[in-house]
Amino acid sequence: MKRIPRSHPLHNFCVIGASAIFVAAQACLAFDPNEWRNTQTLDIPAAGLVHVNLPATTLDAAQPGLEDLRIVDSKGDQVPYLIERLLPDAESMIQPAEFRSTIENGATHLNLKIGTRAPIVGVSLETPATRFMKAVDVEGSQDGTTWTKLAGGDSLFQLPNGATKLRVSLPEGAWEFLRVTIDDLGSQPMPFTGAQLHKARTTAPAEAVPITIKTRDESPGTTRLALDLGASNLTLGSLRIESNEPVFTRSVTLAVPEVGDDGIRERNIADAVIYRVNVNGKNEAHLEIPLESEIHTRELFVVIRNEDSPPLSIDTVRADRRLVRLTFFANRPGRYSLLSGNTQCAAPRYDLSALSGKLRNATATDVVPSALVSNPNYRPPEALAALTLTGAQLDVAKWKFRKLLPLTQSSVQQVELDPELLARSQRGQHDIRIVRGEYQLPFLFERTSLSRPISLNAAAANDPKKPAFSRWSLKLPQPWLPITRLVCASSSPLFHRQMRLWEEVADERGDKFASELGRATWDQTPNSPNRDLVIELNARPQSDTLFLETDNGDNPAIELRDFRSYYPVTRVVFKATPDPAQPVWLYYGNLDATTPRYDLTLVAGELLKTERGTVTAATQENLSSKASFVGQTLTGSTRYIFWGALALVVIVLLAIMSRFLPKTQK
Repeated sequence: MKRIPRSHPLHNFCVIGASAIFVAAQACLAFDPNEWRNTQTLDIPAAGLVHVNLPATTLDAAQPGLEDLRIVDSKGDQVPYLIERLLPDAESMIQPAEFRSTIENGATHLNLKIGTRAPIVGVSLETPATRFMKAVDVEGSQDGTTWTKLAGGDSLFQLPNGATKLRVSLPEGAWEFLRVTIDDLGSQPMPFTGAQLHKARTTAPAEAVPITIKTRDESPGTTRLALDLGASNLTLGSLRIESNEPVFTRSVTLAVPEVGDDGIRERNIADAVIYRVNVNGKNEAHLEIPLESEIHTRELFVVIRNEDSPPLSIDTVRADRRLVRLTFFANRPGRYSLLSGNTQCAAPRYDLSALSGKLRNATATDVVPSALVSNPNYRPPEALAALTLTGAQLDVAKWKFRKLLPLTQSSVQQVELDPELLARSQRGQHDIRIVRGEYQLPFLFERTSLSRPISLNAAAANDPKKPAFSRWSLKLPQPWLPITRLVCASSSPLFHRQMRLWEEVADERGDKFASELGRATWDQTPNSPNRDLVIELNARPQSDTLFLETDNGDNPAIELRDFRSYYPVTRVVFKATPDPAQPVWLYYGNLDATTPRYDLTLVAGELLKTERGTVTAATQENLSSKASFVGQTLTGSTRYIFWGALALVVIVLLAIMSRFLPKTQK
């Protein structure tokens, strides 16, 4: 769309009409600016339309939908505005009017009739082939006779590891015909069944986002990066992962934390394949992940699947964000204020939609806001001021364990639940409570994609009755650990084995039986890189001893080492301040407890935006060392002896009682 010049009559009409509507709207707006936490100064040099590109700090301080932004003039009156998100047009593709394919002279020739005068910037080919590497040239023509070379020596490929390139980029231009020539001299021809033409689209301004890699966590086959974007509510155009490794291919998933019914979980927002490969002596790289998504939190997760390859070295992660612009009419020059940071207000309703298109294209003055500062007269809205972060009273008599949470700062806190706690709490952690004094502190669960290792003590446990089998006994720190994966390595160079993981558990009568937890096929050859065994568990172990076994058949036994298990990371997020007189405790171990429900979910968005302090729970305290029922602590032969002795006592008592009963006379 073209910008309307100042001399155009329509421009004057827009400005006059906008001025009238803006002034009319101002007269009926009333609000209390002291309910806004932050303020910025706008110095307006002259009356007229004004554009303000919002800095990242303003977006971070505002609500996710920018509902709380307000502009106030020097008299304290509210000024209506429009919000414009400067985004590129969505890329569109069209099919050519004609598509013909021929093979001759060691090449595949694809002839396309465009069928449109729209500018074209690329062509993507369609093929059922799954593995190939080809060189390609593209030419354009207006009459089908005279051809102009548009792309030469480019590459097309599809590799088994997921790296794919079927698009050839072209200089923007309108053509009647395209001719694609694919070199088949070094390999067999591949069938190409169709093509898609990429139409040119408008671009949009963007600026770089300073990204910090907060944490990097490695687990079998996966690298997880937690990125700090520096601000929330950013619209990211793309993300680029920089690596100095010469050749690699990785599948990547981008995710963001999101509040749900059961706490904070990670929601996937993009999947892509990044690669750097050498195709026909030419380096090809694809490291950028397109997004065009609004990210309402400061944190972004990058999950890189390495499969059997070593973790990818990563130098930096870069991103750019799309700009967000405010447009308003200043009816006088002077100092205006831009307010943000009111979590309770609704979006303003300005009657400006009819003029929105004209205002966006009219000439306006660009104004840069000052740095974000706190409003010295800030007064929380009544709804927010009345909100308490203290829950109901709690009788902790039924809780068996607790751990001290040593707080060092006043902020939003997070504590990671350790394996000891997870083993002694309910499966869904419904019995977790955070308590200060007699009252609960509301919290949210954060279910992450992270996993932590637990080393296992392993020993040979072969059964003499099964000489062809190899068996290992694996000792866990304690029963009921919520492990989900078993991993080990082998130094044996060549083998093919079916691996089975199981444990011994007791039924209701105390009899023991083997309960399978998982199995996997494991192959190793001398010419391939070593692969760890990975068994995904289908159930939570009940005991502290697992058994891994395999049938060697007529082959020598394999050597295993480096046994470890993994459990998923769960965090608890809450808000509290240090108070030596009233410490904060984390309670667990109540099998009758139900899931708590707190009003904290109403401000969960604020918790996601705020930087958290990390708390490490102290040593476990056992509040109830007595067994609830002695029969539950007995297993195997001990259980039979107990119940047998009890039955004998009952029989003896009945015999004694029968001697005191009156005799029946004949």
